[in-house]
Amino acid sequence: MSDKLKLAAEARTEFGKGAARRARAGGQIPAVLYGHGTDPVHVLLPGHQTMLALKHSNALFTITLGDATELAIAKDVQRDPVRRIIEHVDLLIVKKGEKITVDVAVHVVGESYPGTIHVLEHSSLQILAEATHLPEGIEVSIEGLTEGAKIHAGEIALPSGSELVTDPEALVIAISTPRASAADEADAAADAENAAAQSAASADAAAADADTEEE
Repeated sequence: MSDKLKLAAEARTEFGKGAARRARAGGQIPAVLYGHGTDPVHVLLPGHQTMLALKHSNALFTITLGDATELAIAKDVQRDPVRRIIEHVDLLIVKKGEKITVDVAVHVVGESYPGTIHVLEHSSLQILAEATHLPEGIEVSIEGLTEGAKIHAGEIALPSGSELVTDPEALVIAISTPRASAADEADAAADAENAAAQSAASADAAAADADTEEE
């Protein structure tokens, strides 16, 4: 279930890289609000509140701008590639009752059979869900699954009211037993040979010492 978070936006009147840098330095994040046939509205969001809100996947925002209020979700978040600070946010206006397509993260829970591992082939699923009831994630249990077990998208239980958009035949999780590579096996064989050689050398040395003592 998404969080309903209120953010007080301000109209953005200055544009360009310099203006954006000044806004971020002042604790604000440039954003654009669009959707439902309206012209894009450029705004500034409170930096700290927005950063905390965006930690929730598919969070539902209540954006206030003057006397107007809109419900919106973040469709794109641009971050600095080095410092990872938020540089810009695209907000999509949504309405109560409508359904939209979103990506929802897959969270693996439980442990597969001892000695096996799981491979997550798809880290998210695309679903169609009510804009005001978007899930943050979907849990998929692998408890007790044995080697060769596979879970496809169509086999995963979705939140009530959601529909799968991802191909139902798409492989999401596979269970397997780790196998050593040829290089690992060669290394292991070489280690065994070295150990055997050292053991033989130690035995020969011990025998030679014994012979010396008898003399």
